[in-house]
Amino acid sequence: MERVCKFLKEAGVYYLATVEGDQPRVRPFGTVNIFEGKLYIQTGKIKPCSKQITVNPKVELCAFHQGTWVRIAGELAEDERREAKKSMLDAYPNLRAMYDEHDGNTQVLYFKHAVATFSSFGQASETVEF
Repeated sequence: MERVCKFLKEAGVYYLATVEGDQPRVRPFGTVNIFEGKLYIQTGKIKPCSKQITVNPKVELCAFHQGTWVRIAGELAEDERREAKKSMLDAYPNLRAMYDEHDGNTQVLYFKHAVATFSSFGQASETVEF
């Protein structure tokens, strides 16, 4: 999991896919953090992606960095604890201009039942489960 987190941070941007009805939705994200042994991402509860994840927690994300890409498929679960939100916001202090662990909007979600697949052209894929 640490390798996955490091890769996503080095890539800087990853793309998160959700589903709204029968329509896939993809958008750029940049937050990733390990807290209490779980891989977390962050969004705002007022955003459409939050509502989509609530209806269908199955997501996939993809990032590309230096000729390698990672795809992570799994389910997201919300962690409503202030400690989890604070950990994410402490890792990304620039987000504090928009979010706060006490604001009722900040949402942190962790992956459960996740499979990360690292791939590059000309080499065999490698999977990591967490």
